[in-house]
Amino acid sequence: MTSAPAPVPARRRGPERTPLWWLIAAILLPPLTLMARYDVIDGHKLPKRGAFILSPNHYSEIDPVIMGRFMWKLKRVPRFLAKASLFRNTFLGAVLRASGQIPVEREGRGRSDAPLKAAQQLVDRELAVIIYPEGTLTRDPDMWPMRGKSGAVRMALTAGVPIIPAAHWGTQQIMGRYSKKISFFPRKRIVCKIGDPVDLSDLAGRPLDAATLSEGTARVMDAITALLADLRDEEPPAERWDPAKHGQKETGRFEQ
Repeated sequence: MTSAPAPVPARRRGPERTPLWWLIAAILLPPLTLMARYDVIDGHKLPKRGAFILSPNHYSEIDPVIMGRFMWKLKRVPRFLAKASLFRNTFLGAVLRASGQIPVEREGRGRSDAPLKAAQQLVDRELAVIIYPEGTLTRDPDMWPMRGKSGAVRMALTAGVPIIPAAHWGTQQIMGRYSKKISFFPRKRIVCKIGDPVDLSDLAGRPLDAATLSEGTARVMDAITALLADLRDEEPPAERWDPAKHGQKETGRFEQ
């Protein structure tokens, strides 16, 4: 069994807000502002510099854009993990590289070192990366966070960086779950709450086996659920939705 390696020393690679990101912001911010008002609670808890993983809840296809908007306003640039095959396209690959996205090969195809390489990029470039621990849109009937996957915790323990939990509510008014239609009017309100880093200190140095990753992932999902319960002012379900127990196949976003 292999323990998590020591964190790689960080090296600054210039300003986060590159000309390409300012262009992206200029294109996306006006329509996003037209669609909704955005309020953030405890935004000061988002690190102003250095590498970290932001793990939010996920119930709408437009969530990445909305969370990216929150991060931009909090002075950080959102990055995502992207399938390495996308980088092989001449134009798309150039855009992904210029915007600082992280290429990751799927595991199980001779690339067992994929999480390690992605984690090293995260630290080397001091990036803020959004990883949805659910891996896809929640299947919970009432849109509470469902059972999480281990990718975010694996990367955090491998890289030695914090996981910051977050929850948002209101995105479903712009684009409903499983919907492809965007609602511009009337103007909505979306609220995001940032949590304290999830304490994984007792797991650091332990073998990254199923038990360790499952324990860490449960903590992350508990933190996200608690934040969402505060936003919704409701009690979450006593038991987290597990697609496997309901005969549902989990498909969706890339999850290492």
